[in-house]
Amino acid sequence: MTMDNNLSHKTGIEDYYTIKNNKKMRFGYTTGTCAAAAAKGACSILLSEPGTGPAERDGCMSLITPKGIELCLKLVDIDKGPDYVSCGVVKDAGDDPDVTDGLTVYARVSKTETLGISIRGGKGVGTVTKKGLEQPVGNPAINRVPRLMIEEGIHEICEMTGYEGGIQVTVSVPGGEETALKTFNPRLGIEGGISILGTSGIVEPMSETALIKSIETEVNQQLANGRHNLIVTLGNYGKAYLEELDRLPMKDSVKCSNYIGEVIDMAVAGGAEGLLFVAHLGKFVKVAGGIMNTHSRCADSRMEIMASAALKAGLGREGALRLLEAPTTDEGVSILKEYGLLEETMKNLMDKISFYLSNRAYGRIPVEALVFSNEYGYLGETAGCRKLIETIKGETNNEG
Repeated sequence: MTMDNNLSHKTGIEDYYTIKNNKKMRFGYTTGTCAAAAAKGACSILLSEPGTGPAERDGCMSLITPKGIELCLKLVDIDKGPDYVSCGVVKDAGDDPDVTDGLTVYARVSKTETLGISIRGGKGVGTVTKKGLEQPVGNPAINRVPRLMIEEGIHEICEMTGYEGGIQVTVSVPGGEETALKTFNPRLGIEGGISILGTSGIVEPMSETALIKSIETEVNQQLANGRHNLIVTLGNYGKAYLEELDRLPMKDSVKCSNYIGEVIDMAVAGGAEGLLFVAHLGKFVKVAGGIMNTHSRCADSRMEIMASAALKAGLGREGALRLLEAPTTDEGVSILKEYGLLEETMKNLMDKISFYLSNRAYGRIPVEALVFSNEYGYLGETAGCRKLIETIKGETNNEG
């Protein structure tokens, strides 16, 4: 984190860390938290009597993140005009490798005659140019939770000062346009800068080795406790889908994050009899290309793989080009439904997924997959999926 070494300032994040590989890994805070603190601080200075507001008096702004961690973030580059205040907060990603670490997120706050809070994107904040992302086309890439954090902070200051008029907030990130080129924003259709992100407001450091080890521990524990066939999800989407369908008990699933290949290796080495993946298409479509680590840092060929399967299903050049330009797999599904080729394309994808899963397991155990979309629900499954599901249900019932 970039800080003035002449100032002794604690943010509140210092007390939060995790131990990985016997090393203390510091938590950090998101660009969304930076934007919210900067906006709240600027609003406090704008609406308070000179020198009386907490932001101006203390040089920092406190807020409680959605994770429940209270922070007091230092405000930098405070600029006061006749009808506005601007200030920034320096992003600290803790010990997580993050290209936005050290960037300063600014918020310029001004009064408006129009009631309500208006949030805009300035220089260095990307603009959404393609459908299928969280924000509509034309909006700044400031996601929902950061917007709520900004609004809550502004409301708090307005109530404290008795201000009942409108407020306009413009978020900007100098250097954001250059930094965004190191991310997948250009491919996703976010142009001109970074995204203002964060669902918890906090960045928790990831250690790949430690994470894989924790997955291995969970796999081995289940096998040691009498499980023979394992259910695997890549994250919360998969677990939520299992719960929604009441297909299998939640306790039966292992969360493998992006490590498809590693969890197959673990299952085979541990003596599992079968492995069932329940996964979102956005991640698992990569497996149809033989990609066994689905993190975007490793590979992102989602739309290329999807387009290839669609061409095999009979999609023409125009449709294939639309697929290649689609920012998300959900948008791709919408396009395939439009052409009436979703079912055949999914069959092609599931056949390739089955091939690569079995190949990774050297054919020693059945490895099956059920693939879904948050927007469209069930999309496809491998040939042996239903048989394995019934086996797992029988195993679960016998345990009961």
